Amino acid sequence: MIKAIVLLVVLLFFGTFLVSAYLSPDDLAKCGDTPNAKEGCEKADAIVAVSGGNTSDRAKEAIELYQLGWADVLVFSGAAKDTSGPSNAEAMAQQAVRSGVPEAAIIIEEASQTTKQNAEETEALLDSSVYKRVILVTSGYHQRRAGLEFRASVGESVTVLNHPTSYDDDWTAWWWTTPRGWWLAASEIVKIMMFHMGKSQ
Repeated sequence: MIKAIVLLVVLLFFGTFLVSAYLSPDDLAKCGDTPNAKEGCEKADAIVAVSGGNTSDRAKEAIELYQLGWADVLVFSGAAKDTSGPSNAEAMAQQAVRSGVPEAAIIIEEASQTTKQNAEETEALLDSSVYKRVILVTSGYHQRRAGLEFRASVGESVTVLNHPTSYDDDWTAWWWTTPRGWWLAASEIVKIMMFHMGKSQ
């Protein structure tokens, strides 16, 4: 009985580790805090943050990357469920301005309501001859799928680098201890499967 419990704990540990690693790829993990000459760690042309979940946490991560010199342009993407107020993209832009980012360095995309639309609308907004390398920021559980959608949209003309938020109320290191954490993980895996089946939305 004790061996069975120990085995179950070990499987749970490795299972949650694998799920976390799969859903939250980070192409900047090996780079340190600032861009440098190491392969894959060069400065990007733009940082793109998509709304949804904890939008302010996603914006905060993108703003911090901007302040560390990872790119000179911030792109915020996302509509709002409540159309009576500002869009999520505008709310993120306001957050950036309050943090000292010049308005001239900010581009907003306010039409998209899904991850696929985030990718398509952002691709249509940015000139691929200028923006050839972008850092994509979103919540850890959402990073894998967002990266897939953006890469599918921009094709081979633009390099998309994944970088999940370092903190998110919904996706902490202890996400596996909450029902919401498991729901987010499971739903993202299903949506990733749908993407590969050509049924993403």
